[in-house]
Amino acid sequence: MSANYSPVLVALLFSAGFGGVFLALAAFMGPTHVTAEKLSPFECGSDPIGSPRVRFSVKFYQVAILFLVFDIESAFLYPWAVLFRKLSCASDLVAGICTSGVTFFGFGEMLVFLAVLVVALAYVWRKKAIGWA
Repeated sequence: MSANYSPVLVALLFSAGFGGVFLALAAFMGPTHVTAEKLSPFECGSDPIGSPRVRFSVKFYQVAILFLVFDIESAFLYPWAVLFRKLSCASDLVAGICTSGVTFFGFGEMLVFLAVLVVALAYVWRKKAIGWA
């Protein structure tokens, strides 16, 4: 069993060694001209203004969480698409082809999922949690 994982172990060791060698080369052979300009804080080419501890609006976090929720839920479409033929066949598939009747289960399953998603999106939109205007 461990013989199956030996190529993975070799690849991990090789990549760690490769990274370590080049990191060491950069540290020892690279130019090191420390100046006050290089040690100063840098933000997009302009001098930092104000405190870095500025509070963000709750709206920012709300939109971020909603994006994650809808993005993750849309990722559930991929496994369904892969299994759609199997879910929609009344019996077993023969060479990837449905020889018996087709059922509504696979399609109906996704319709229910998308209906919940659309209702959630409509609710969020109606509450003005997201707005493009």
